[in-house]
Amino acid sequence: MNGLRRSRARAASAAALALLAAAPAAAQPAAGGGAYAQRFAALCAACHGANGRSEMPGTPALAGQHSFYAITQLFLFREGRRSNEAMTTVARTLNDNDLRGFSDFIGTLPPVPAPPPSMPPDAARMTRGQSLARQHQCVSCHGADFSGGQQVPRIAQQHEDYLQRSLSEFRSGKRVGYTQAMSEAVSRLSQDELDTLAYYLARFPGSDPAK
Repeated sequence: MNGLRRSRARAASAAALALLAAAPAAAQPAAGGGAYAQRFAALCAACHGANGRSEMPGTPALAGQHSFYAITQLFLFREGRRSNEAMTTVARTLNDNDLRGFSDFIGTLPPVPAPPPSMPPDAARMTRGQSLARQHQCVSCHGADFSGGQQVPRIAQQHEDYLQRSLSEFRSGKRVGYTQAMSEAVSRLSQDELDTLAYYLARFPGSDPAK
């Protein structure tokens, strides 16, 4: 079953790329323009924030995400291959042009720093999280600054609860990626280690101290 889901996720990534490639050149500026900015404000901002970052529990920051990653996730939600009732309900109303338009707009949103924490980060836990990130090659795909790229999401200063859930779902097989990379990377991690990684990434200072 997991193998089938991975195959479908890879097919979804290819389909999303095809959607981007199929967009008429003349239509692309309009897709990323004011119409979808207005639709984002009306449809998405209540949960995700007007600037792409809200503090609603369990809701990922979209600010700083890449358009290819965004369109693939929207496609997965629309086709029922990624599970979230609210997102699936919205995505099922979108046609291919809408997927391009919203993802192009999301790709224009600059990263928004996380608000200052109420308490200084736990130094020992940050060090442990950094060690886990190196050990499991997180930077190989997500980059040294964890800003991602193309189909790889930005995870630097993403919401901790969202990171915890995503990592747990990759480990269990409930959520699949474009390849087996994420499942393999976290398959041997304990829940405590996943939580430590999420803690570290949510408070990532902006550069890898080892660099």
